Amino acid sequence: MDSLSLREARRLALRAQGFGSPAKGGAGVAALYRQAARLGVLQIDSVNALVRSHYLPLFSRLGRYEFSDFDALAWGQGRSRQLYECWAHEASLVPAEVWTELRWRRELARQGVGIYRQLARFAVEQPQVVAQTLEAVVQRGPLGAGSLAKRADKAGPWWDWSPTKLALEWLFAAGEVTVAGRRGFERLYDLPERVLPATILAAPVPTPAAARRALLLRSARALGVATEIQLRDYFRLSPAEARQGIAELREEGSLQPIQVQGWSKLAYVADTPNPGRPVRAVALLSPFDSLVWQRGRTEQLFDFRYRLELYTPAPKRVYGYYVLPFLYRERLAARVDLRAERAQSRLAVHAVHLEPAGLDEEGREALAGQLRELADWLGLAEVQLHGPASVLQEALAPVRWSPRTATT
Repeated sequence: MDSLSLREARRLALRAQGFGSPAKGGAGVAALYRQAARLGVLQIDSVNALVRSHYLPLFSRLGRYEFSDFDALAWGQGRSRQLYECWAHEASLVPAEVWTELRWRRELARQGVGIYRQLARFAVEQPQVVAQTLEAVVQRGPLGAGSLAKRADKAGPWWDWSPTKLALEWLFAAGEVTVAGRRGFERLYDLPERVLPATILAAPVPTPAAARRALLLRSARALGVATEIQLRDYFRLSPAEARQGIAELREEGSLQPIQVQGWSKLAYVADTPNPGRPVRAVALLSPFDSLVWQRGRTEQLFDFRYRLELYTPAPKRVYGYYVLPFLYRERLAARVDLRAERAQSRLAVHAVHLEPAGLDEEGREALAGQLRELADWLGLAEVQLHGPASVLQEALAPVRWSPRTATT
């Protein structure tokens, strides 16, 4: 194939992102890891209005699962741990192979190149703080920044970080320390050799060029079909790095160019495109889901303009504070502003905004079902509609049920 219709491109994208599987019915550790490895990266974010964002992508694709299973994958001990924290798309969890492929980026941090320039400048200007912080981790790790902060520490220019926090973040970006676990949401830092399996530490280190080619190929397979900017955004590569890598992958035949109907830029696929049958997916998506990371791509694929309004003053918000796109079959059909009101054991639906094509009765029932399933997974006893959510009044008739016990 040398061209794709927009519908075919959408199906490729959905299947590549894990939405073409059979009906969801829960998942164990193995299924969680397979899906995480398929995506290649799960973004971490601190906002907890609903649930921490790194938990949601696997729920969206697999349905209910045990939080303890995910936590074992991400922060467990020994063989149970298969995901590792590093800077990938943003702060992220990645499988071991990706952690290895991103070593060149940690070397850039050590050299103070690019986005790490300010952190590296702090390390140059405050070597004693960095050395003392690293020694504390060596002697007492795993440690959080709060355990090391001194009362006299003054906030710095990065998100009001203290000098100790800045030192830890530079050491983490440079690979001198890594994340051993979390206490609440606070990172606990320790030496890589005390956290990572020996097989990962001893794995052959690809050259930066080879690593970037591997990352671009992962991006292509995770996205299904993507333009250059979309490929490079997945792991935050620079334009020059992406162009060189794509050219080399094309030359060796690992990436093939393809034209997508309505797209002005050439796209690429990693395998022979097979759009297949319609994708009958139903899912609420995290604002940080990799399906909607790249906003231009989201508009191209779904005609859906999506922006985060978390940090927009309330009077200026259009859709709400924590808005999840609703995927219905092959459309992003609605936006749902949600909050987990844990003290009242309820999932609060602050607003439902339908896209122009709307939702038929089956679609509204599907959305209501997703809200019930989400509430049940989070251990919340009811779904409560607020504000302009009347579109779901009949589908979400006032019902209370006994959810599973869950820990988030």
